[in-house]
Amino acid sequence: MNNRLKPLAWAMFGAGLAGVTTAGALDLPWFKSKPEQTAVANAPAMLTAPVQTNAALPAGATPNFRAIVQQSAPAVVGVTVEGLRKVSNGDSDDEGEGDNAIPPQLRRFFRGMPGGAMPGNPGNQAFRGQGSGFIVTADGLVLTNAHVVKDAKTVTVRLSDRREYVAKVLGFDAATDIAVLRIAASGLPTVRLGDANALMVGDPVLAIGAPFGLEQSATAGIVSAKGRSLPGDAFVPFIQTDAAVNPGNSGGPLFDGSGNVVGINSQIYSRSGGYQGLSFAIPINVALKVRDQIVATGRAEHARLGVIVQDLNQNLAESFGLPKADGALVAQVDAKSPAASAGLKAGDVILSIDGLALTHSGALSSSIGLSNPGEKVHLNVWRDHAAREIDVTLGRVGSEREASASAAVGNEPGKLGLALRPLAQGERAQAQVEHGMVVQGVEGAAARAGLQVGDVVLAINGRPVDSIDDLRQVLQRKPKSVALLVWRDGERLFVPVPLG
Repeated sequence: MNNRLKPLAWAMFGAGLAGVTTAGALDLPWFKSKPEQTAVANAPAMLTAPVQTNAALPAGATPNFRAIVQQSAPAVVGVTVEGLRKVSNGDSDDEGEGDNAIPPQLRRFFRGMPGGAMPGNPGNQAFRGQGSGFIVTADGLVLTNAHVVKDAKTVTVRLSDRREYVAKVLGFDAATDIAVLRIAASGLPTVRLGDANALMVGDPVLAIGAPFGLEQSATAGIVSAKGRSLPGDAFVPFIQTDAAVNPGNSGGPLFDGSGNVVGINSQIYSRSGGYQGLSFAIPINVALKVRDQIVATGRAEHARLGVIVQDLNQNLAESFGLPKADGALVAQVDAKSPAASAGLKAGDVILSIDGLALTHSGALSSSIGLSNPGEKVHLNVWRDHAAREIDVTLGRVGSEREASASAAVGNEPGKLGLALRPLAQGERAQAQVEHGMVVQGVEGAAARAGLQVGDVVLAINGRPVDSIDDLRQVLQRKPKSVALLVWRDGERLFVPVPLG
């Protein structure tokens, strides 16, 4: 039996949809301010009545999808990528993803077209793939999914008029699956940005993208649910729709009935690999927050509370003296975390954050994750059959969550060539280790030394590894080589890595 560390999300979806929790509509703090409205530049002449901006549809009204497509499709682009991806034994790459962080039924639908293994390096595989995106500024800013550009060496943006540009990846955020691209062009058509918080279940929506490489394809449906929490995506309160999307739609826009972009199509639930009625989009409000951070600093930051939470059921609620099973039950508090400093304890039930009631634990995770580090939040907590108020100053999720992990990645001397992320609590229990970082990408010195995707780096030169900073402190001394203690397939081994 292969004991390689498996993400918990796989197990959660073993029984099909049981792993997807329902959250209901979320009125999250970062949705309070309306996002900027970007005018459409160079849009083709309308053949029908113009679309009303932010106009509420009367009950039973049918949106003018023809007008929305004519106005907005010129700003929807195809995104093609080429690169080299590490392939491990037993990996399934049906869609060119090789993304083991998602369960088999929940697919990030980037259209991949894997090539053959590279000569002399059987662990690496060339790939080409296609996703979608959309233009948000007339000077060439494009939004798409992070998983579309992951591992890509070349990213090309193809406009609706068949012009093509090699794009620069300004940055991407794996936690929210958002990437920001820049192309060298001006006077481009743009989409009009909306407010995902204004969506209601039952509202009509329209998706435009490149399913299976068929660019400028439009499909329609309704909002099926809001605030969905999906395994491996705790920061995003997804919009669930029944609009048909398929491999290649990743990164494309989701429009409301007034022609405003309200989401970025990101995932589908499927047993076949194709559309089966469940599609998930990232709210545009989340994407714009990440975009602004990436444009300003090249990276996105997320806040941290430092707790592990779970949903309540009726029996638990009754045992805690609660009238209903709403809130986030604190199962564990990390030592030296903001939560511990504020006095939160295991067994507390967090009922609301900044006055916003929590119907389930995922709402807390997304609210905290998309807050700003250093921000103070006000929690209403149920403890010992009584309510109390607790203020917490949020910490920062380490930069080790980013795929770029600049302290450890690179081919130049002194760089390990590793992309890493921290172990989740459940993964620590599964691997029976107290600390470590999971290898998500290998190149350079680490690849030559035999490191593999899925390895867990436990220590460097005898020093325990819990963050990129632990590696940085050793590497800044510019050693000629380092010894990594690695967990692999249930065993521990030392791997020497020459850095000269």
